[in-house]
Amino acid sequence: MFNLMMYLPWGKVPEINAQDLLQQQQDVQIVDVRTRKEFCDSHIQGALHLPLSQMNESNVKALSLAPTKPVVTICLSAHRSIPATRRLAKMGYQASQLQGGMKAWWKQQMPCVSSQVK
Repeated sequence: MFNLMMYLPWGKVPEINAQDLLQQQQDVQIVDVRTRKEFCDSHIQGALHLPLSQMNESNVKALSLAPTKPVVTICLSAHRSIPATRRLAKMGYQASQLQGGMKAWWKQQMPCVSSQVK
């Protein structure tokens, strides 16, 4: 049965704040679900990139996520990461989102890196 709520960008999902993510960064897997350009402009070091529009089971498997290690999803303002978090949880991952997204990360002047568009 199709569950429309899983794909909507609102509602509650588990969250982690920017300070806690910075402290736990080595203990979690970060999946950035923004567009390629957004990701290349600025992202958290070590983050994997998988746009929400391409998030399906085979693309998630291609990321080689450790099934027992928590996953944190990230987008610009914590809207796209809501359905991403739900999808990952449905696939069996312990998933949460960055509270406030990259906007919250930048506001607190957390470290970022950039990369070239390929």
